[in-house]
Amino acid sequence: MKGIGLIHSTGQPAVAGSFRTLVVQPTSFCNLDCTYCYLPDRRSFRLMSGAVAQACAESIAQQNSGHPVSVVWHGGEPTATPIGLFRGLLAPFEQLRRAGMVRHEIQTNATLINRQWCELFTAYGFEVGVSIDGPSALNRNRLDRAGNATDARILRGLQTLAEAGLGYSVISVVTPETIDHAEALVDFFTDLPGCESVGFNIEEQEGTDRPPVSEDTAYRFWQRLIARRVGGSPLRIRDVDRLADHVAATRAGRVDHAPYEPIPTVSWDGQVVLLSPELLGITEPRYGDFIAGNVLQQPITAMLAGAGDLGYVAEFVTALNDCADHCAFYDFCRGSQAGNRYFEHATFTARETTYCRTTRQAIVRAAADQLTPQGEAP
Repeated sequence: MKGIGLIHSTGQPAVAGSFRTLVVQPTSFCNLDCTYCYLPDRRSFRLMSGAVAQACAESIAQQNSGHPVSVVWHGGEPTATPIGLFRGLLAPFEQLRRAGMVRHEIQTNATLINRQWCELFTAYGFEVGVSIDGPSALNRNRLDRAGNATDARILRGLQTLAEAGLGYSVISVVTPETIDHAEALVDFFTDLPGCESVGFNIEEQEGTDRPPVSEDTAYRFWQRLIARRVGGSPLRIRDVDRLADHVAATRAGRVDHAPYEPIPTVSWDGQVVLLSPELLGITEPRYGDFIAGNVLQQPITAMLAGAGDLGYVAEFVTALNDCADHCAFYDFCRGSQAGNRYFEHATFTARETTYCRTTRQAIVRAAADQLTPQGEAP
């Protein structure tokens, strides 16, 4: 199996040499100004050209893998792109989509969703993801540029999706201000029309000057969510489902040793970063601003073929080996997130991050304690 680097303990590639997910940025602009946002260029209204979209589609076609590629339209706020232009950006992918080689996803704040966007999502088979942190009192970090609350606008967009028959998943950022309200969050998302699942992203340290969530607080949050699931809550929670799937696979002897996804992320102007979308637009001379290349100049397959020579990718491979050799949680987390290593430690070689402890380790510990009878070893 071709890949980037090697996990020495298993003999498997550290990072995959092909991609299953391609993140694309149709615009750098976002109409909101969330307090925890890490995007450096979200005030700049710059738009992707048809040539960049065409080059992305050609990279997928050239890869010619045996699996569909998820093209994730991210931002900025992707629906801030004029809808006519956005439709034009989809055109180069259409033959691939009809052939089953591409499926589209979008992550949106939903404030700009209208009937025309719903028609586009339906026509092109989009999976829709919405960013909302909870009910009004727990959504206070998601503000517009005038500092106003956005929950009413988000809920109006969600209602429009529901009326169009479009289900959606949710990403909720859990902050120090909201993490003690697990029950209220579960109740809110359970009752939200059209919500099919929710993923809770405990706030990460990504360049913003905000206090971190403690490991103990995260543990209690996950414990409450798992208790609700055990108690019969019908809400699908991405993080709990991911752990349950891992446990089931382990019991069946089907542990997945797949390599880390390279996650190529393409900016509005064709620049490509690897491993973490959060690195896009970050200025860091030590790592060449994380740029692997530009799709207008070379296909992504060629960038991946030479990715082992990029300093930050090589450091990350070292870190993955450290995790595989020394971390008891490695089989579940698979090395966690590359971007968190950089934002927390200014290097990719660190083994453990706050993200590891609050998002991966804490949920495992909470599940073990919740499901193990008191007094027995897990």
